[in-house]
Amino acid sequence: MSLCKDCITGVRHEGTPTGTIAQIGGFDCYVATPTGDYARDKVLLYFPDALGMQSPNAHLLADAFATNGYKTVIVDYFEGEPVPHERVFAPGGAQGFDLLAWLGRHPAPRALEIIRAVIAALKVDGVTKFASTGYCYGGRTGFDLGFTNELAVVTTAHPSLLKCPEDLEKYAAMSRAPLLINSCEVDQQFPVEAQKKADEILGGGKFAPGYERTYWEGCHHGYAVRGDMSDPKAKAGMEGTFEGTVKFLKRYF
Repeated sequence: MSLCKDCITGVRHEGTPTGTIAQIGGFDCYVATPTGDYARDKVLLYFPDALGMQSPNAHLLADAFATNGYKTVIVDYFEGEPVPHERVFAPGGAQGFDLLAWLGRHPAPRALEIIRAVIAALKVDGVTKFASTGYCYGGRTGFDLGFTNELAVVTTAHPSLLKCPEDLEKYAAMSRAPLLINSCEVDQQFPVEAQKKADEILGGGKFAPGYERTYWEGCHHGYAVRGDMSDPKAKAGMEGTFEGTVKFLKRYF
C-alpha cells in the first residue's frame, strides 16, 4: 500500500488559527479548546493527512470543531517530519517528494503508539471518551483504533491505506464505534468500488452501532482539508463534509 499524488497537492485556506501547541504524553499536539461550556470528559482526536499536525488547514478545521463544542487535539504522529506544507501548497504540489521513503519512516504502528500515549495522558486529566476525525493517512489510523474499540466514534474523509474489503469486514466484525465515511468521485485511495463495498458490508442497517457514507461529486482525494475553495464543488464538498461530521458527532458522541 502507498499514497498517491493527490495526497501531496492542495490549496492553503485563509484564516488565522486560534489554538495552541502543547505537549501531551510527551508529544507535540495542536489543541483547539471551545470558548464556552463543553463536555470536559470528551476529546475529538484529529488524525491529520501527510501534512501533519503542522498544517495550517488542519489547524483551521480543528478550531472549527472546537467552535462546535468539541475540544480537539491534533496528534503529531509524524514526530516533526510531515510532508512540508509549503511544497504541497506550491503549484503542482510536492513534485519529486519521495512518498514511499517518507511513509517507511512513519509506519502505522509508531503512529498508534504515539496516539495511545496521548490518550493515556488525556485520561489522567479526566477524559473518558474519544472520537476521531481522520483525513487520508489519518483515516487508516481511525480504523485501526476502531478495530480495538479505543474510540467511541470514528469519522473519516477520503481515507488512505485501507485494504478493501478486508478492513471493512474487520470493522464490521470487531468494532462497536459508529462509523462515518466521507467519500468523493475521484479517489485512488478509496475509489468508487471500495465505497460501494463499504455500503454493501456496513450499510442498510447491517452495522448496528451506526454507519453513514457521504459522496461528493466533482471532488478529488484531499478535498475535505485541501480543496480549492474557488471551485464550487470542492467548496460544497468540504463544507458539507464538515457539517455532516459535526452532525454525526452530535448524534453519537
